[in-house]
Amino acid sequence: MTTLKDAAQEFLAQKRIAVVGVSRDEKQPANLIYRRLRDTGHEVFAVNPNAERVEGDPCYAALAAIPAPTPDGVVVVTTPEVAEDVVADAHAAGIPRVWLHRGMGPGSSSEPAVEFCTEHGIAVIPGGCPNMFGETSDAGHRCMRVMLQLSGRVPRTL
Repeated sequence: MTTLKDAAQEFLAQKRIAVVGVSRDEKQPANLIYRRLRDTGHEVFAVNPNAERVEGDPCYAALAAIPAPTPDGVVVVTTPEVAEDVVADAHAAGIPRVWLHRGMGPGSSSEPAVEFCTEHGIAVIPGGCPNMFGETSDAGHRCMRVMLQLSGRVPRTL
C-alpha cells in the first residue's frame, strides 16, 4: 500500500499539471490550488469550458485542448459527476495521474471515477488537496489533512 503522503509527493514532483474546475472567481479552491502550483514552479494549465482566461492565464475548454506535451497529471476540483467525465478525458488524453480533490466539502471523488482510473492504469489520489503537502502546503491545510484523515474523509493509504 502507498501512503497518501508518498502518492502526493510523487504527484507534486511532476512539472506539467492541469487543474480542472478553475473559475473566474479567484476565491474558489481550484484557483488556490492553481496559484500554489504555479508559484512553486509547476507549469499549470487552467481548464474550464466556460472561461477563456483565469488568473491572468489562458484557460482551456478541455484537457485535450492543452498544447503538447501531455500534462503529467490533473487535479480535479469539480462535482463528482463531472469528475467521472474528466477522468475519461484524462485517459483519452494520455494523462497518467489524477488527483480527485476533497477538502471540507463533498469534494470531487466518486467510486465510479476511482474505479475508472484503476481499471485504466491511471494513478489516482481519491481525496485530499495538493495544498496539504510539500511546497504548496500551509499550516491550515496540513491541519485540515490531519482532521480529515482522523474522520476518515481523506485516506491515509491508497
